[in-house]
Amino acid sequence: MANKEITISGVSKHSNPIAELVQVAYQYESEIILESNNRRINAKSIMGIMAFEPCSGMKVNIVTSGDDEQAALEAMEAFLVC
Repeated sequence: MANKEITISGVSKHSNPIAELVQVAYQYESEIILESNNRRINAKSIMGIMAFEPCSGMKVNIVTSGDDEQAALEAMEAFLVC
């Protein structure tokens, strides 16, 4: 298991950030969870991401678990802190 707390910045630069974030998550076999303000969602769920409403300035803990967990964590961080 790997995890890292980040502050989201620059997500609005993407044309469709919610769909693009889910696409990034689906590139990895690992489970990817985003946590913030006592909310915990699966990053591969478009409905979960829509309810999560990631926005600049939001503190998020990225938690990954699986064979490619470190690569998944780095990819999610790169997308959310662009």
